[in-house]
Amino acid sequence: MSPVSADGPRVIRLNPSDNVIVAASKIAAGTALPGEGVTTTADIPSGHKIATRPVARGEEIRKYGQIIGFAAVDIAPGDHVHTQNCVMGDFARDYAFGAEAKPTAFVSEAERATFQGIVRHDGRVATRNYIAIVSTVNCSATVARMIAAHFTTERLAAYPNVDGVAAFVHGTGCGLADAGEGFDTLQRTMWGYVRHANCAGVVLVGLGCEVNQIRFLMEAYDLHDDRRFQHMTIQEWGGTRKAVEEGIRRVEAMLPTANAVTRETVFAEHLCLALQCGGSDAYSGITANPALGTAADLLVRHGGTAILAETPEIYGAEHLLTRRAPDRAVGEKLVERIRWWEDYTARNGGDMNNNPSPGNKAGGLTTILEKSLGAAAKGGTTDLVGVYKYAEPVTAKGFVFMDSPGYDPASITGEVASGANIVCFTTGRGSVFGFKPAPSVKLATNTAMYERMAEDMDINCGEILSHGVGVEEMGRRIFDRLLAVASGERSKSEELGFGDNEFTPWVIGATM
Repeated sequence: MSPVSADGPRVIRLNPSDNVIVAASKIAAGTALPGEGVTTTADIPSGHKIATRPVARGEEIRKYGQIIGFAAVDIAPGDHVHTQNCVMGDFARDYAFGAEAKPTAFVSEAERATFQGIVRHDGRVATRNYIAIVSTVNCSATVARMIAAHFTTERLAAYPNVDGVAAFVHGTGCGLADAGEGFDTLQRTMWGYVRHANCAGVVLVGLGCEVNQIRFLMEAYDLHDDRRFQHMTIQEWGGTRKAVEEGIRRVEAMLPTANAVTRETVFAEHLCLALQCGGSDAYSGITANPALGTAADLLVRHGGTAILAETPEIYGAEHLLTRRAPDRAVGEKLVERIRWWEDYTARNGGDMNNNPSPGNKAGGLTTILEKSLGAAAKGGTTDLVGVYKYAEPVTAKGFVFMDSPGYDPASITGEVASGANIVCFTTGRGSVFGFKPAPSVKLATNTAMYERMAEDMDINCGEILSHGVGVEEMGRRIFDRLLAVASGERSKSEELGFGDNEFTPWVIGATM
């Protein structure tokens, strides 16, 4: 990957077999592209594709050495290749289960990276120290927020080791069947937050008459009230005011214990990293996502876990992951999730190419195949050792996949429920995002956006193109930043106060 010419228009060729290249800056019509032997036939926006040879109607369009679409009309060399002439089409993928699996080159224990973590009584390690107010149903959301809002910065000043009291509320929990896929998913999500290492205490707040009864969760997961977990309903306590007062009292009782923690040196194996991209552009798959993939590889080599998610955003690239599965069973679990999504979208009148979004397309991404190839790069190169349902506890160490929608808040909600204690989020268009109780590190894919939104972005991966920084070096910078944030340094999204509104459990199934 390099510019064709140091003194001419900068274009990027990603693979010798590609029949398109990428404009690294805006290129005017009639511009000759040295090294490719073509002249642009139209204005080319930054990040968009240019044909380098004739492509007949119906012929494959290739980028990254992979199929990203098919020509809708005959395309001439120098043409702008985008939604007007590149469309989705079905094609066979060779899953080749395990063909590229290889032993991970683990770092010796003596050389393993460390961070300053909070070790819980059961050995799990936290990166933050919150008390969570979790609503079971939309009807208890306001009370949950009122309880959390009481604990202002001033009121928490006496508890400097507590990062905050945060409400995790949602719009579901009633009007749904009390059994089946949708109910199970909501229960797993709530359980994931109740047991999350970053939550020193949890108050579960219900209305009382909802479908999603607290007792169902407590029976399913053998929960009991104690110093770190309490449950209550608004109806039981006599209405809003009394329930808020009782919730405040219970949090106040938890604060001394929550505050009685210290950070200590622990190995990076205790990090569980959620890999996410949002507001992607054509540079996502060239700069930030490969660099994050390098950081994920480093974390895995140091004994940690990295979770890739967003099943619709690996569609068309899933064969690159199945090849890295150490056995056929793991690979087939991923393919089964792909088939589920094909059926799910068809039943709901959509198709898998509903993604990319308008912003993705403005940034140069044409089809979901193209977006997926760039998104999958976040997963690095190590073996795919596990595939999990949404919000299912991740028990394996290494690189894993968790099924989720491509909608960022819902996807990260599931990853955190699965155990992620830190998030890394790449963006090209400029997503503003944070996620309590896990700190979020934001990676910019291009320098222009980073300079516009530097207050929101932690690292400028655009320097890979603008300053010639290597992908490996950028991956090391990301890894080091993750260790620092896991140790207590605040990320940009934390400084801005993000994280109170992003909790979004995935809603599956009919509303009754």
